[in-house]
Amino acid sequence: MTPRTIVITGASDGIGAAAARSLARAGERVVVVGRSPEKTQALAKELDADYFVSDFAELAQVRTLAAQLRENYSRIDVLANNAGGIMGGRRLTVDGNESTFQVNHLAPFLLTTALLDVLTASSAKVINTSSGANGFGRLDLQDLNAEHKYSTNRAYGTAKLANILFTSELHRRYGDAGITTAAFHPGVVATNFAADSTSPWRHAYKTLLNRFMLTPDQGADTLLWLINGTAGTDWISGAYYAKRALAKANPQAYDAALARGLWEQSAGLVAG
Repeated sequence: MTPRTIVITGASDGIGAAAARSLARAGERVVVVGRSPEKTQALAKELDADYFVSDFAELAQVRTLAAQLRENYSRIDVLANNAGGIMGGRRLTVDGNESTFQVNHLAPFLLTTALLDVLTASSAKVINTSSGANGFGRLDLQDLNAEHKYSTNRAYGTAKLANILFTSELHRRYGDAGITTAAFHPGVVATNFAADSTSPWRHAYKTLLNRFMLTPDQGADTLLWLINGTAGTDWISGAYYAKRALAKANPQAYDAALARGLWEQSAGLVAG
């Protein structure tokens, strides 16, 4: 069987690295994308894989990444939008967007939409890493940059809710063109993704609570299940999953008008 080309962002650590290792062992052509040059290069060397470095806090770097992927791969079978994290206090990126919203939602939205012709021609899967934290998010199309009532945890939850809305709208717009897509909650995984945050969550990732969290391999299980499974048979395109099963999301996640509005506003914010 011909190896699939599988692009994984946020792959230099955590569940992204765990998934990349598993897929590489299975003989797939894994493309590793990460923010840290050292970690990303090290994993790519370990797996004998291609790699690209991109910081999603700068949309120019995301555009460059999309151009590099287009130049190097005539087909992309899977795009796993896995990069993200909890940030600290409210701050704007160089693009003028609230950093949590940009890194977790706008950057993967830009990467995916910039590759749409390749993805549709490849009948690709687009898998988006969300979180159970979507439940305490609240998306306001009039305040996407969280100028009012900002909190670190709410901003993260809202961005993870945006991942689910993006997933459903991507399916609505491009499902008939061949793209299948899903969002998923990996569980509470022992990684360093909250290391740069001022959220109380960062303490949990550095204390004894860490031992009760999932390992990166365990957290990658649903991601790998979605990548290796078949939409329409094993899972439903456009839906949200946890533990290999349909999961209940924030009530806003099922608002089709909100999903359309988010797509349209996101397209405007990443235009450049």
